[in-house]
Amino acid sequence: MAGDRDGVVVYWRPGCTYCIKLRVTLRLTRLRYTKVNIWRDHEAAAFVRSIAGGNETVPTVTVAGKAMVNPSKRQLLTAVGMYAPHLLPRSRISTPAHKRS
Repeated sequence: MAGDRDGVVVYWRPGCTYCIKLRVTLRLTRLRYTKVNIWRDHEAAAFVRSIAGGNETVPTVTVAGKAMVNPSKRQLLTAVGMYAPHLLPRSRISTPAHKRS
C-alpha cells in the first residue's frame, strides 16, 4: 500500500493527539483527504512502519504518493502545492497579480 497516488492520505490511530491536531487543522483548510486508521488496516500499519523506521508513527501522510511523518500544516500544504496543486481549495491557489481582476 503506497497510498492514494493522486491525493492526500492521512494515516492515523485513535487517541493520537497529533493526529487530532492535524485533522482539525486540515478541516480548516478545506483540503480533501482520505483517513486510514492503522489499527483497522494491517496493510496501512505495515506501510507506516516502512516509512517510519519500523515504528507506527502517526500521523503519516502521503501526498500524491510522497510520504511525510508527522508533518506540520505548512509542510503538508507545501507538498500539496508541489505534487498535487489541483487538490488545493481555490482560495489557496495564488493567482499572479497581473491575472487578478
